[in-house]
Amino acid sequence: MIDRRRVLEGIGTAALTVGALVALASPGGLAGGLGLIGRAEAQTVDTAKLMAPGPLPDQVLGKADAPVTIVEYASLTCGHCAHFHETTYPVLKEKYIDTGKVRFILREFPLDIVAKAGFMLARCAGEGKYYPLTDTLFETQKSWAFGNNPAQALLAIAKQSGMTEQQFNACLNDTKLAGQIDETTKLGAGFGVDSTPTFFINGKKVSGAMSVADLDKELAPLLGN
Repeated sequence: MIDRRRVLEGIGTAALTVGALVALASPGGLAGGLGLIGRAEAQTVDTAKLMAPGPLPDQVLGKADAPVTIVEYASLTCGHCAHFHETTYPVLKEKYIDTGKVRFILREFPLDIVAKAGFMLARCAGEGKYYPLTDTLFETQKSWAFGNNPAQALLAIAKQSGMTEQQFNACLNDTKLAGQIDETTKLGAGFGVDSTPTFFINGKKVSGAMSVADLDKELAPLLGN
């Protein structure tokens, strides 16, 4: 489990210049070493506080009146997060989100500067493009997160989503957005998030990349199955 203090010390409100992004992300460095998983003891947080408006508007999938709300705190450079989104998330979406049983929210908890840049780009991508871009970033994580030039790799992905290089640079230099992502991370830590991915299922904390079987087990009693 990562020390929560290290995460909070590692984030800053400065925007991410492309030069800083390249300089601080090296193979085997911070971006490469923080794919974490662990099972925590059952813990429940106050759902009213968890769902209160934060620094950034939640990106919500599913019906507003779904009986179950899942909030995931993830880092785009976390290997276990990518594994969840490649294996379990498609089932979650088809079986539970698209059928109106689950409302899903992904919140930013970047463990390094490269993940923070990816989240900033997802926020800048435009209406309806947050999840398509984060899905792409999880699916292609190995190709952009841990190489010698993550900025160039991220630019290529951003362009595929319709962003120009000028928009890309402006996004990574958006000081306000950088600070809002930092605040989102700090709030997550306040709810007890100390590794990624961490989920809150109707307020119950579940740490680690859930398998489909894990997901079904957690949701069954909440859905009367």
